[in-house]
Amino acid sequence: MRRDFAESAGRRSDLVIGREESFGAAREQLARGGSVLLHGPAGIGKSTVLRTLAAEHARTTPTVLRCSATESESHLPFLALADLLGVVLDQVSDALPAAQRTALESALTGRGESTLQRDGLALRLAVLSALRALAAEGPVLVVADDLQWLDPASAELLGFAARRLGDTPVRLLCAVRTEEPRAEGAEYDRHLRASPPDTRAVRLGPLTRAQVSALLDERGYSGLPRSTVRDIHRTSGGNPLFALELGRALAESPTPPRPGEPLPVPTSLRALVLTRLEMLSDEARRTLLVASAGARPTPALLHAAGRENAEAETAQAATLGLLATDSEGPAVRFAHPLISAALYAEAPAPERRAAHAALSTAASDPIERARHLALATTGTDPEVAARLAEAAALARDRGAPSVAASLGLLAARHTPPDSVPGPDERRVTAAEDAITAGEPDLARDVAREVLTRAGAPGERVRAWMVVIEAAGQAIGDVDAAFPQALADAGDDPRLLALVHYQLAWRSLVVQGDFAQGREEAAHAARLAAEAGDRRTELLALAFQAQAETLMGHPSAPATIGRALAEPQDARVACHHNGAGSSRFRWLVMNDRLAEARTAVTGLLREVRRRGMAESEVHYLRFLAETELHSGHCGRALELARESLTLARDAGIGEGAGAMQAALAEAAGGDVRRAVTLAREAVRRTEEDGDAVYLSRALAALGHASLVAGDAEGAVRALCRVRELEAGAGITDPARGRWQGDLAEALVRTGAPAEALDVIEVTRAHALRLGRGSVLAVLDRAEALVRAARGEHRSALTRLASARERLAGLGYGLEEARAAFALAELRAERPGRAPGAGTGTGTGSYDEAARLFRRCRALPWLRQVEAAVAARSAEPLPAPPAVPDALAGLASMERQVAALVMEGATNREIAGRLFVSVKTVEATLTRVYRKLGIRSRVDIVRLAAGRREE
Repeated sequence: MRRDFAESAGRRSDLVIGREESFGAAREQLARGGSVLLHGPAGIGKSTVLRTLAAEHARTTPTVLRCSATESESHLPFLALADLLGVVLDQVSDALPAAQRTALESALTGRGESTLQRDGLALRLAVLSALRALAAEGPVLVVADDLQWLDPASAELLGFAARRLGDTPVRLLCAVRTEEPRAEGAEYDRHLRASPPDTRAVRLGPLTRAQVSALLDERGYSGLPRSTVRDIHRTSGGNPLFALELGRALAESPTPPRPGEPLPVPTSLRALVLTRLEMLSDEARRTLLVASAGARPTPALLHAAGRENAEAETAQAATLGLLATDSEGPAVRFAHPLISAALYAEAPAPERRAAHAALSTAASDPIERARHLALATTGTDPEVAARLAEAAALARDRGAPSVAASLGLLAARHTPPDSVPGPDERRVTAAEDAITAGEPDLARDVAREVLTRAGAPGERVRAWMVVIEAAGQAIGDVDAAFPQALADAGDDPRLLALVHYQLAWRSLVVQGDFAQGREEAAHAARLAAEAGDRRTELLALAFQAQAETLMGHPSAPATIGRALAEPQDARVACHHNGAGSSRFRWLVMNDRLAEARTAVTGLLREVRRRGMAESEVHYLRFLAETELHSGHCGRALELARESLTLARDAGIGEGAGAMQAALAEAAGGDVRRAVTLAREAVRRTEEDGDAVYLSRALAALGHASLVAGDAEGAVRALCRVRELEAGAGITDPARGRWQGDLAEALVRTGAPAEALDVIEVTRAHALRLGRGSVLAVLDRAEALVRAARGEHRSALTRLASARERLAGLGYGLEEARAAFALAELRAERPGRAPGAGTGTGTGSYDEAARLFRRCRALPWLRQVEAAVAARSAEPLPAPPAVPDALAGLASMERQVAALVMEGATNREIAGRLFVSVKTVEATLTRVYRKLGIRSRVDIVRLAAGRREE
């Protein structure tokens, strides 16, 4: 048995995809000697998790007993018991009393007439005794899968023993099939009652879309478009077994489903629901077919589609478990999306077209009517194509670009070849909608299909632009597209403007050349203006403005003004490469954080309304950056994680997302995770050949390394950033704000002179551009250099000034870092007593901790706590000279009295000596009693008398 488990354990990495939390909870329960009951619906992965856990624990557990029941064998008494104890019967039989041994052998071998009625008590006790005998030699793990199919006799015996094991080292790891959470309570409660008292029930729920995508990739179905993965997730309901079967069917299918059609359901999954479908009347089945074809079916819609007895027929389906019985509102809801998909897939094509034809007039929404009309129509039809194109435009305006892309492809399929616009023009438009919706795989496939035909130059250039945009940051992978696009554009200024705009991005991303990118963008803007293409002109101006901003070019404000001038294009205005984005970047770099937050929040709201997925990913990241600058680390962490999740789900900007998430984790989360994410960002940007975000990713790695205490790693990463930005012509230090970190890391590695060089070069650019926050951070770094040279007084002055200026500009986290540096410097000044920086003064550890706590900067707060703990571990300072009258006091009493003589308050004394205020008060009470005095004033008088002498 252990061999079987070991074989399955080899694939644990993919077996528990999406089950990390559940797996961890079950593992922890087993590790502390408890039992686990896994439960959830069929196909959810219970057996997979159970086998993986069993394989893991089999390596350290001397005895593993296993049974796995099936429905067809559930009528055979004692079968599961034979699976569990049959192989160890000889091992335990001598430890059992004669009556128990006879009863157990009879049940397991079938040689006698043993039954629960005849030998019930003896048999129950025999099972319990057998488990105790095995446990006497070491821990026992009982693994039971599919408890719902256990034969009643075995279930009764196992439950009897489980309830009486007590402290015996026997753990149960079981799995049972249950339905949805609303209906499963009684089912698994029954199994819990038959389990040991310490059993933990762990429910396995559906996978997320990203987890389904990872599972499909792991099992070899990695070539599926993201839009298809989305459909698989929806149809499977997040059930891993269903998702894998759907993925396999799609991978084996010679033709993918047409736009608007449900996924093909393989026979293996149809069998799960078809038996119940066969129990429906023909009319009820037709009603459910109409419901499966509709987007949001209701009884009213079914009536309008000609299903006169819809209520009775849906009630029949609900009785059979095909429809949800607790539907929310008037909607007709299938118990599982797979039922709807299987019903649709099983129906003959004429019946499906009839259902869509009925819905094309019954649906109230024009988009739905057009979709149903398309699916009810065969062949080309210019009227149907026109209605679909109108519906696509409406979906686009409603902020549903994914729906617009699907409708556009349907329109292209029904468009006659000689129509104007033609089918390829509509395909390109659909591809552009797919780009907006964050479906680059679909967009690229459609565009390449168009390019296989010798179409009109305008269609071909637009298709090339889709191919280039679909590449994302890996624009270097489609270098071959540029000369072909230029050839197709000819001398048409409108088409040339499109190509030169993308060439600007290539210069920036692939070559890291901001100056060349700026020139290409300016050229594209002039060509677009000549052609009257305001949209491309605005995009090119926005690019030019952003390049100038990052370069520190003096023309940046004027170019931003041109990009924001009327007339505007609403989609460009909120696009992440539009003028709004350029203005946001300019605001951040000019320390106008409140305005930047307002601007990016409005942009995020608008792109969400329009369904612009890629822009949403970017703006979430921008907002996280703004909150991080402002010292709102908890909020920044939430936003950065959300942006990264969306980026991974859509395959958009994953390197940039990991970069920002790394910075957020370093500020408010887990430093180790920050370093891991930063390394991922570097790897992704290097793989993509993305010179723009490579320097940002390296800056994040340098910062995370510095926070993690790896100053040498920070220097290595940040020196690479310096080289990359110098080569790219970036002179504005507010672009990446890494220079202060590099200087600090250099000081920590014993290179203060090099740190000062970094500071002086950067300060010249920051003064030229008026970057106040950068100058303050540089002053903080220079204070560290001065402190390293022994110039403590000037270092303290510079740090205090830097902290005050950062607070005034609203950079909460940087202000807290300055306060922390002040506390460290005050504590380390020559002649300063250890712990002297721990009071409540401006530069104290208490103040730094307060500021970091306000920011929710947990990693930094831990550094403060570690610094205080290190100080408290140092030998206490020698007490100051005290009057002879204090000589008879204990050591702690003399120290407290001496500090009272200096005028310290009880709270200050507690901070200086690392004790509580109550301890100080109790100590003073003893001092008063020993010295025969009544108050602190008398202690001060003693000191005064000594000084007068």
